[in-house]
Amino acid sequence: MIEVIITVNYKDRYYQTNVIVNKNMTFEKINRLAEEQIKKQWNL
Repeated sequence: MIEVIITVNYKDRYYQTNVIVNKNMTFEKINRLAEEQIKKQWNL
């Protein structure tokens, strides 16, 4: 497991978050996890 800091563009706003993922996870999966996390954090 590694920690990845990612910037997500969601509804024309940029959010930076960190996610903990497996080393072999694809960028698309990491991006999806980060977007879900942003929605939860900001109640979007």
